[in-house]
Amino acid sequence: MPTILVTGGAGYIGSICVKNLIDQGNEVVVYDSLERGHRSAIDERATFVRGDLGDRTRLDRAFAERSIAAVMHFAAYALVGESVEQPELYMRNNVEKGKILLDACRDHGVRAFLFSSTCATYGEPKEMPIHERLPQLPTNPYGESKLLFEKELWKAEEAWGLRAVALRYFNACGADGDLGEDHEAETHLIPIVFEAALGTRPKLFIHGDDYPTPDGTCIRDYIHILDLASAHRLAMESLLSDRGARSRAYNLGVGRGYSVREVIEAAREITGREIPVEVGPRRPGDPPELVAASDLARTELGWTPEHSDLDTVLRTAWSWHQRHPHGYGD
Repeated sequence: MPTILVTGGAGYIGSICVKNLIDQGNEVVVYDSLERGHRSAIDERATFVRGDLGDRTRLDRAFAERSIAAVMHFAAYALVGESVEQPELYMRNNVEKGKILLDACRDHGVRAFLFSSTCATYGEPKEMPIHERLPQLPTNPYGESKLLFEKELWKAEEAWGLRAVALRYFNACGADGDLGEDHEAETHLIPIVFEAALGTRPKLFIHGDDYPTPDGTCIRDYIHILDLASAHRLAMESLLSDRGARSRAYNLGVGRGYSVREVIEAAREITGREIPVEVGPRRPGDPPELVAASDLARTELGWTPEHSDLDTVLRTAWSWHQRHPHGYGD
């Protein structure tokens, strides 16, 4: 089986994709600085190399010591608010360091590359659901940084034959056993809801209830982390096979949106707890609705989301947060 280098494999999505890859018989090398990841989230069956993407010497050693067939790249900063405050940080980490990784791939003969991208590259599209042919007009530096790196992938294909897939996630959520969502600065709705339910957060703020949606709160497409992991595995298999075509991007969502209030009410039902809520002003750059059209991934990759109903998402996440009320604790 091929050996796959996974950058950011100590993070939320990366760690669960690592576990999925190993369960399917692949050998995995995790390359992570642990700046925002968790050592205890890395599957003990993986080889772990601690290093920064900007450290070309360390990267070269990781490639040279193993026969790397492909790269999965998750090592990016992903906080919209932080990107607005520090855009240069996002350009340096998400774009410039990503280019160093691409250079290493080129020099070590790696031609299969899977990129963790985002629906934030679309900005505030005029059509819903969002399909891959819509213009990419990001409204924040985070989305812009991901779009710029996608462009680097397409240029690398033309320049030296890289085959790449960019997977544009909608709202990743849920948990897989002892692997769950733990960010030092949490901005995602579902973990914040459960922190409020557990009392580790005093209340949940709803950022605006005057949007043009049925209940006034934003609507998002939530995709379970296990369905994301299966899409990554299928995309990697396609990249490594002889039948793969040119590089391309796929949306990953389920085509069904839930409002902030719908998520909160479902969480109250599952936890049996009253979740304190306060309504505040809108957050800059939050579109009223983001729902995916993922027909391409279903048709071309043979992908079918099986865990992304809201009940399964919330129950798996709640189970994890109950066992880890303070996250990984590291």
